[in-house]
Amino acid sequence: MKWTNKLLIALAFCVPTQAWPQGDPEGGKAHYVTCVACHGASAQGNRALNAPRLNHLSEVYLVAQLEKFQQGHRGGADGSALAKQMAPMAATLSDSAAIANVSAYITTLTGGPTEASVEGDATLGGDFYNQLCGACHGAQAEGNLALNSPRLAGTDDWYLLEQLRAFRAGERGAHADDKTGKQMQAMAMAIPSDAMMANVVAFLRGLEP
Repeated sequence: MKWTNKLLIALAFCVPTQAWPQGDPEGGKAHYVTCVACHGASAQGNRALNAPRLNHLSEVYLVAQLEKFQQGHRGGADGSALAKQMAPMAATLSDSAAIANVSAYITTLTGGPTEASVEGDATLGGDFYNQLCGACHGAQAEGNLALNSPRLAGTDDWYLLEQLRAFRAGERGAHADDKTGKQMQAMAMAIPSDAMMANVVAFLRGLEP
């Protein structure tokens, strides 16, 4: 399939999001105590524990993913090992207010991604990204709230690669009620090879100052 056709598919999958209530960062600080052991005090992530960086993500996206873990849309029987590790942690959040609050608290934290670990051709990856992914995630991978597209710039490269593989393997985005996951699964399936996945990830990693 030509990249121009893939771009049309990407645009077709860009669906507006719903409104989300804002949480209370101070109220979420106590809830984050459970997360520190893996994700770190600044939500900077820990590669050794398979815990990705979180502090660069929007509150809306964090809320959406925590809800997916609680609802079994992520981390279920067919989920990746990484997602299954996170699901019981999300279950400790008692209600929607707790989810919103801990998500709001995470956005107050700072810290960069772990050291680059994925080798790829960033130039080729950037060309492919701009034709397939940029329409939803933005030219600088800054994300687009209106299109349900999270920020990718600043995400740990190893985690990006892991998630692309999970989407392609049906370990993420396969649940019948995971609408946005299905959208991304289709995009991941359009990446022609493992090498191109690494190229795209190398490009994204280079966008972080």
